Amino acid sequence: KIFKEAKDFLPLLGTDYVEFYVGNAKQAAHFYKTAFGFQSLAYSGLETGDREKASYVLEQGRIRMVFSTPLNGNNELSEHIRKHGDGVKDIAFHVDDAKACYEACVARGAKSAKEPETISDDNGSITKASIFTYGETVHSFISHDDYDGPFLPGFVESKVEGENVGLKFIDHIVGNVELGKMEDWVNFYANTMGFSQIQAFSDDDISTEYSALMS
Repeated sequence: KIFKEAKDFLPLLGTDYVEFYVGNAKQAAHFYKTAFGFQSLAYSGLETGDREKASYVLEQGRIRMVFSTPLNGNNELSEHIRKHGDGVKDIAFHVDDAKACYEACVARGAKSAKEPETISDDNGSITKASIFTYGETVHSFISHDDYDGPFLPGFVESKVEGENVGLKFIDHIVGNVELGKMEDWVNFYANTMGFSQIQAFSDDDISTEYSALMS
């Protein structure tokens, strides 16, 4: 917003979830439950009709993380893991209108990863759309519409309490971008998604900070 009355063209309500593509989702989920106190929330896989991947959803405070692993060696997940190893694939945002957020970003130059789609099950429906950002990472926009299930359609409840360690919400997310492309991606988030820059570090600042940390 450049002035008080300006309208936010991309009203993000918060981080909905962060999805990791990993070689062994069950093992990764177990680690985060035992080491970081997350609890199991939901699951999808062969048992729920998904023949491409198995996904475990964990929760603590307002944090939700999804660990997904391919069920065969010839799909998008397995290729992503071969190229990059275990890592974050989707940083999803909770919004009131996923279609409008997607269209606002695409109109400003974002590359479409998934057009808006309404997905339903017995618990109601959600709308999801995605755009590409740095590397092969995507941002999904999720509007929950009338949905009342444990996570998203296609998932079943798998609630197992963990020993909560006090994590409340995601503070920030670091994106490692291509060498020499930092300004390009800063401009992408400012111009395409409406973010405002609150802090910057020069090469000298980073060198000084690194030296201080190493001393």
